[in-house]
This record gives sequence, C-alpha cells and structure tokens, in this order.
Amino acid sequence: MIAARPIAWSWRGVAHGAILGVPAAIASVSDPGLGLALAVGVLPAAALGLRSTRRERAMVVVIGAVAGVSLFLGSLVSGLPVLAVALVFALCVGVALAVADSSRRLAPLVMMLGLPLYGAGLSESSWSAGLAAGLLIVGGSVYGWLVSLVWPSGPAVARPPRRAAPRSAMLVYGIQIGLAGAAGAALGFALGVDHPGWACTAALLVSRPDRRQLDARGAGRTVSVVAGALVACALAAASPSAPAIGAAVLVVLAVAAGTAGSRWYVFPFFSTVIVLSMLLQDETTPPAHWFVERVLLTLAGVALALAAAWVVPKVARRVGRTERLGGPD
Repeated sequence: MIAARPIAWSWRGVAHGAILGVPAAIASVSDPGLGLALAVGVLPAAALGLRSTRRERAMVVVIGAVAGVSLFLGSLVSGLPVLAVALVFALCVGVALAVADSSRRLAPLVMMLGLPLYGAGLSESSWSAGLAAGLLIVGGSVYGWLVSLVWPSGPAVARPPRRAAPRSAMLVYGIQIGLAGAAGAALGFALGVDHPGWACTAALLVSRPDRRQLDARGAGRTVSVVAGALVACALAAASPSAPAIGAAVLVVLAVAAGTAGSRWYVFPFFSTVIVLSMLLQDETTPPAHWFVERVLLTLAGVALALAAAWVVPKVARRVGRTERLGGPD
C-alpha cells in the first residue's frame, strides 16, 4: 500500500473543486455573504475529494446528511449549556461503543464527523439557524455528488475490511473524547464567546485512538487554522470587491479539493478561510476578534484532546489493574 504524500495534488481534483465553487462564486458577485455560505455547504464534498467509483462518490450525500443532522442536533441544545455539555459526553461514549460493533457501519463516520459537527451546532444562535445550516450542507453535498458524476467511473480502490475494536478499549476512548469534548463546550459557554462550540469541535476533530495520529492532527489543525485565519483577516483588510471574493472562493475550493487525500491535516486551512471570511462580512466586529476567538478556541480544543488522551488511558489501566488484583481489602 502506497503511503499518502504529505501534500497531495491532483489537477483532476482542482477541476472538481472549481466546479463545486461555481454557484458560490456566482452568488458572491451580488451577495458575498450568500456566496460564502454556499461555499460552506460544499466543504464536505471538497474534503472527500473525487472518489473512483460512482458508488463511492455517493458517500458524499451520506456524509452531508450525517453532518447536517449532527449540526442541527447541536443547535437544538445550544441555549441549554448544562444539557449540551452532558449530551456531548453521553454521545461520545455511546457512539464509541457502537464503533465496537462491526455491523454498525455508520458509527465510525458519526464518531469522526458527526460528533464534531454536533459541537459546531452549539455555536448556532437558534435551532432555526442550525436547521438552515444543516440543510445547506445537505444540499451542498447533493450538488457535490451530482458534480462528481461528470467524471467517468474508475476502478474501485481496495480497502481493508473494518474490524471491530474491543468494547472495553472503545469505552475508554469514548470517555476520553467525551471528557475532551464536554470540557471544550463547557469552556466556550463559560467564556461567553460568540462560538462556544469551536473548542469542542476542535477537540473531537483531532482525537484519534492512535496517539501518533492525535499528535499529528493536533499539530496540523493548529498550524492550518492559524494560517487560514491570517489569510482570512488579510483578505478582509484588503476590502476586496464582490467579484474578487467570488474568485477567492473559487480558488480556495479548487485547491482544497486538489489537496484532498494529503497525509498532513491541511483541510482546516481552507475551511477556516471560508468560515472566517463569512463572519468578517459583519463589518461591526473587528477582524482581530474573530482571529483571536478562532485560534484560541482551536488551541484550547487541541490541548484538551491531548490532556484527555494522556490522563484517561492511565486511569483506566490503573483501575483495570486494581480489579485484576481483587481490589483493596
């Protein structure tokens, strides 16, 4: 099996991303806010990249549905901080246990994408805003699937069958990510920031059972978010015209899709550029505010994920060792 390159590049993917960005670019000419929102909707399709077979390409619709429903669920409890924090912990443990059952094929997707998007939903101002954002992602994913059908189908890529993880190990991992996600959400609500779910989302996006993957994703997300925030703020400072914003959206989505499949975790750069650019359309809030909030909450989420990965397995091993010895007299 050939290892993925640190930064993958595909002109085929670039063309795919450019077509994904056409509606957003056109809409940006008359309404940059709408154009950037449409760009957010196709981010899952850009992240997935152009898969080989038509059946694999249809997965983008499933991914969009999981993302949209999860974001809406988070928005439903965004006004109830205590419930929102408790629910993210319960969901993490429950989904992790579901991953241990090999018959539940959607469970890994829910764990890797659904749980972080629940955190993103906590940043929505109301359930109606969450519903609109969720529907936008679902619609963008359907559009992304239709766009993928323009390219001919190729040979299927052999993928190893999914093996069920030990239930006890997944319970420990569920508690680990549950604590990280819940702590991130609690921190966001306690600080009263505009987007209280960002730290929770960052913690759950970088978390992986393998510590090396967690470290790599934590570093990759940190660098990508800081770089993306700097680019978004620089664009805002330049006060670009509406057509220039549309052109920028097209370029960002094209390069995002062109680098899909990179070993390094670079996609947060592109998503941050688009999301922060959308927020920066509100001229009443200075760019520095969004930069600081995005970067600091990302750093907090990564730190919480690393802390939970260091503490929870150690405690679990100590508890297991005590039980094997029969416990204290």
